[in-house]
Amino acid sequence: MDTLTTLNEIADSEAQPNKFRRKKSIVWEHFTIERIGADCTRACCKKCKKSFAYISGSKLAGTSHLKRHIALGICPVGRTNQDKNQLTSFNSAAPTNGSAEATGGKSRKRYRANPGPTSIPFDQARCYYDIAKMIIQHDYPLEMVEHSGFNKFVQNLQPLFSSVSVDTIQEHIFNIYLGEKQNLLNIIGAIPGRVSLTLNLRTSDQNLGYVFLTGYFVDSDWKLRCRLLNVIMVPFPDSDVAFNHAVAACLTDWCLETKLFTLTLDQSVANVNVRKNLGHLLSIKGGNILNGQLIIGSCCARVLSNLAQYALHYMRAIVEKVRQSVKFVKTADAHEEKFLELKRQLQVPSAKELIVDDQTKWDTTYQMLMTASELKEVFSCLDTSDPDYKVTPTMDEWKQAEILCEYLKLFFDAANLLTSPTYSTADVLFHEVWKIQLDLMQAARSQDRFIRDLTRPLQEKFDEYWNDCNLVLAVAVVMDPRFKMKLIEFTFNKIYGEEAESWIKIVDEGVHEIFCDYIVQSLPPPPASFVDEANDSFVIKSEFSQEDSFLANGDTFADFDVYLHDIMNNQQMKTELDQYLEESLMPRSQDFDVLGWWRINRCKYPTLSKMASDILSIPVCTVTPDSVFDTTSRDLDRHRSSLRPITIEALSCSKDWLQYESWELPYGTPDATVKMEY
Repeated sequence: MDTLTTLNEIADSEAQPNKFRRKKSIVWEHFTIERIGADCTRACCKKCKKSFAYISGSKLAGTSHLKRHIALGICPVGRTNQDKNQLTSFNSAAPTNGSAEATGGKSRKRYRANPGPTSIPFDQARCYYDIAKMIIQHDYPLEMVEHSGFNKFVQNLQPLFSSVSVDTIQEHIFNIYLGEKQNLLNIIGAIPGRVSLTLNLRTSDQNLGYVFLTGYFVDSDWKLRCRLLNVIMVPFPDSDVAFNHAVAACLTDWCLETKLFTLTLDQSVANVNVRKNLGHLLSIKGGNILNGQLIIGSCCARVLSNLAQYALHYMRAIVEKVRQSVKFVKTADAHEEKFLELKRQLQVPSAKELIVDDQTKWDTTYQMLMTASELKEVFSCLDTSDPDYKVTPTMDEWKQAEILCEYLKLFFDAANLLTSPTYSTADVLFHEVWKIQLDLMQAARSQDRFIRDLTRPLQEKFDEYWNDCNLVLAVAVVMDPRFKMKLIEFTFNKIYGEEAESWIKIVDEGVHEIFCDYIVQSLPPPPASFVDEANDSFVIKSEFSQEDSFLANGDTFADFDVYLHDIMNNQQMKTELDQYLEESLMPRSQDFDVLGWWRINRCKYPTLSKMASDILSIPVCTVTPDSVFDTTSRDLDRHRSSLRPITIEALSCSKDWLQYESWELPYGTPDATVKMEY
């Protein structure tokens, strides 16, 4: 029998299943066989009626492509009107007549389709949850869920998806917000120390203020944490008492009435009256440390940004020349090729690439100036070789640009510490800040008139910040076992000269005063007292009283107890702080973990370690890491400011919390939806 005859007989047997044998492949539950011609047989889908090659001449196409058509959801009708029971049967069940008995008791290898998209159960609630999370994380407008383009796109991906309203998606957003907030409440409730707050003011198009309050604390694992706690609307942000309400509401909301340590304010709101009112609030809440001297009235990032912008504006003519020169090279391929060829000919060693700055980020302008200055010889040659290039700076202007870069580098190095995703402890910034103070003081007295004129206003501006925050930063450095008071003595002598001793004394007294506050807090309740009726007065029972010592029957050490009591009264005992300051400094290393050191030594210094964790967590910056180099303040956009205040808070706080850990909502349960007023 030849091949053609055999295939035709197979086709005949499939068209007439009772003539020879039944087909055992499961695909024949979904396909029929159609004889097209004498030597052509095709398989036709029962659902979409599309036909596929099966037998053509002497070639047998097999059934793999037929299985894919059904199993992977390629069939358009089957995809739209899927039957889950039939699909499960198709993926796992044996054929109707394909049992072991039908094959003579012999097992036969069956085809099992890989689970395709249609084999995954569709979960509408999960989709809503993921959309809400997407809106939170990417700042999408809530109205996008009702946009026709969005709904068409999603329904093409999943025809079973039902459109969701803005109200419904808001409910899911609040579910996420409330769940994450409860987790954070549990974390803050378990911390051993206090919480410091930062206040950052943003305004809307309607001139409404929104106070972003962020908490900084050391958790139970001795890790420094930073979390956005509240976004509170203040209708009159220019009022001197506007921020008292925001701070008080935050303390109540997070049960921090007895845990507030310090406040760091946005420079734009930190006037004298605001600081006075907030200092009064701190004294009421028990957090008025050093009579308000630990309230920081300026954000370090804003101060550095203002200094950099002033310096760039002072030299704006030269900066603009450099900018136009860089644009000339970078905006035309022919110009850039010629520039690189000149660089090779001149053998300029710089490996940096020219960049055009983004004027909303002052660090990009600094990098543009620094890179262009290293290539100034190339620009000078380009001036003579390309007649179209007409904005080249002179050599004196290049020299002034290099001087500008020297001082911008001071600000850049300090600001760069604030961009780390893991927030640095307060002591780290001191090392950069004291260098800026010293260098600007020396430059302001320079014999070079250009340097003196450039840096004197910078020194005056930075001196205000130094006077405001040097005590906080110095106390934080004392809590670093690598430096203690030794670094304060070294740096203050350089900065203050003959007056250094009085400034060092202020820091030393400040550290001891804070420690005394912690000693008082750690003391047990006063011992029980009783009334001496004969003298009508209160007598406090002492642990070491002579009467109690002699009451001990047969105690041969009673007199010894009295002797020890007298020694303790006559000899001043060393405190934890004194012992810590007298010990040798720890070796300096790049990866030293100051909080880790205090965690290890907390048994040795039980009170001082609590004080150290609170001081080291004091924030010096009120803006997020991605805003450190901004030249303008970030205000609420028109869409976000059109939302209700509680919705703004839910979106902003949830976005901050979700980047640290994710709370999985039980979205499939009836209790997952929380109704709120928004």
